Amino acid sequence: MKSAYERALERMQEQGIEKPSETALSPEVKAQMAEVRNRAEARLAELEILHKSQAANPEDEENYRRERELVESRRDRELERLRNQAS
Repeated sequence: MKSAYERALERMQEQGIEKPSETALSPEVKAQMAEVRNRAEARLAELEILHKSQAANPEDEENYRRERELVESRRDRELERLRNQAS
């Protein structure tokens, strides 16, 4: 009898989805990833506070969105770099 995990892996394979990595991340890498996420969350919170305190005009709204995307993109790149280093 197959476990739910094994059945899920089979369904993923049928759908052409790559099997998850078998290697676990080390505690050090997990801590680094948590730090990256915390820094990004803090920056996003700062941006939101600044955005809410300013008068809303279309230019400010666009700058806010652009800055959020930049912070999120940096966070995602850094997390991917850490995952790749661990592999």
